[in-house]
Amino acid sequence: MNPFLYAVRPLAIDLAATLFFYLILATTHNVALATGAGMVLGLAQVALMKLRHRPIALMQWTSLTLVIVMGGLTLITHDARFVLIKASIVYAAIGCAMLQPGWMYRYVPPIATDHLPRSLVVGFGYFWATLIFGTGALNLYLTLTAGPTVVAQVMSLWAPGSKITLFAIQYLSFRSIARRSIIAARHNSEGLTATC
Repeated sequence: MNPFLYAVRPLAIDLAATLFFYLILATTHNVALATGAGMVLGLAQVALMKLRHRPIALMQWTSLTLVIVMGGLTLITHDARFVLIKASIVYAAIGCAMLQPGWMYRYVPPIATDHLPRSLVVGFGYFWATLIFGTGALNLYLTLTAGPTVVAQVMSLWAPGSKITLFAIQYLSFRSIARRSIIAARHNSEGLTATC
């Protein structure tokens, strides 16, 4: 599998339900539809992974649990602010899960794992946690100061845009460092072979 696709796929899966919710709300302005669609997508993802006997990461379980519980409460109360605050709670929970050192290794292609310093991988994990906490704070601020449509429009652009940007920076950094490490290791092994 392409290393880029290997790295981006789990991230897209983890955040898909929340991003899908924002997109549906921004385009339809229907809180119930957006909430239900996000819940169905979250459940479908986990069901598909279970059927394929794939492991489900803690972040995905955390996200799914919050989407289902908070989405269910949103459907009962019919309060748009509640569903929008739910997204901030989801982001805070995911941010907390991202504070675990080394969680980022799930997103690193196997070929690069041995060629990246642990401090770099852990450091990027903390950058991700900071971005997720910041996104949750932005969502909460907008929820308390603007209407649901504004929140959905801003967040449907900011949430994926900021993550794509950080992912691109991380991917290019990891690729460059891993590639240099692999080349250096080859030169070292060729030098050892030549001296033998």
